[in-house]
Amino acid sequence: MGRLSRRAFAVAALAALATGDGAAAAAPGGGTRTGAPDGGTRTGAPGAVAGRRRAATRMRGVWLATVANRDWPSRPGLSAAEQRAELLAHLDTAVDRRLNTVIFQVRPTADALWPSPYEPWSQYLTGTQGKDPGWDPLGTAVAEAHARGLRLHAWFNPYRVATHTDPSRLAPSHPARRHPDWVVAYGGKLYYNPGLPEVRAFVEEAMLDAVRRYPVDAVHFDDYFYPYPVAGRSFDDDAAYARHGGGFPSRAAWRRDNIDRLVRETAAGIGKIRPTTRFGISPFGVWRNAATDARGSDTRAGVQTYDDLYADTRTWVREGWIDYVVPQLYWNIGYAPADYATLLAWWAEVARGSRTQLYAGEALYKAGDPAQGAAWQDPAELSRHLTLAEDYPQVRGHVFFAARDVAADRIGAMARVVADHYRQPAPAPR
Repeated sequence: MGRLSRRAFAVAALAALATGDGAAAAAPGGGTRTGAPDGGTRTGAPGAVAGRRRAATRMRGVWLATVANRDWPSRPGLSAAEQRAELLAHLDTAVDRRLNTVIFQVRPTADALWPSPYEPWSQYLTGTQGKDPGWDPLGTAVAEAHARGLRLHAWFNPYRVATHTDPSRLAPSHPARRHPDWVVAYGGKLYYNPGLPEVRAFVEEAMLDAVRRYPVDAVHFDDYFYPYPVAGRSFDDDAAYARHGGGFPSRAAWRRDNIDRLVRETAAGIGKIRPTTRFGISPFGVWRNAATDARGSDTRAGVQTYDDLYADTRTWVREGWIDYVVPQLYWNIGYAPADYATLLAWWAEVARGSRTQLYAGEALYKAGDPAQGAAWQDPAELSRHLTLAEDYPQVRGHVFFAARDVAADRIGAMARVVADHYRQPAPAPR
């Protein structure tokens, strides 16, 4: 797909559904690997054949999460050599599973996994925020991924500052301590206030530092913009709204404009610094329910990104502000409140005719987890997702959450995907 639209611009955990279906980012992994890439019984042959025909430009990605040591490092405080070995093992596993892209979380909580002049070293490396780990994880990841034929997307969380509310626990040099007026405590966490132009300028500059330093193949945002709503709590941006919200019909419209500006300005910054680097976002899978907006999906989700996170993800795709979108479609086929098949079709229609490439975010972490229901005990559930996606030419691939689960593959669901759909290597889309 072309890149003209973006270059022309001058520019935890997922919240539960109303029914209680759990969030993705904080989901547990674990278990043991139960199948080799080519193991299992081959199913879904028609989809697999179609997949081979389209294999030249298919996203086969995996998220490698570092927040709370979800995937890597396995715990804080490992030696540099131990951390490096674990990181390379994840890259090798991606190659083994015939994936082609690793989305590496390098700024999980307003910190850095590279020697940033703007923000402290991440506590998830050494156990102490601001402590030099003695090596450069992002630089190593880029070099080693490219050496293996993998693409490396640098994953940033723009506004999350901490998973607690005590600023004194931040590194003494942390920008949030130097600028306490930038910070809002909400729902047990600290966030930068998206409504302050100086905050937006700072986080953009801090993230783009990595693009200047390293030949990352893409910049990647996840689903956190304004925080997921917490019952009985309000996000205190009264002062910022009074100062900057004039001219907007509502606070919600102002908040959405703040996030739209972040997206457009980040895209423009990437284009100026490294024009070959792409920009992608992985939002929560429901933009709006059809009961709220006739343009929305036939779902009954408790969270709608447009209304609750102030992220107008549909517009970003339709207007071509981003190079790719990976909606987190973390539900099984037939799940009534948010059916994977329904949402896949909805996103395919949104992407139709746009320059934004569509990939489906897949909940590998749910496979084999008894708490997720019967559908997720079937190793073939995810393979059926890929077979279904072959009916939609707009769907250009899939990304799996997350690396620890790719390695463990506790019921062989990833092995089944590889056997059915990934028998041949495929380069990532450009």
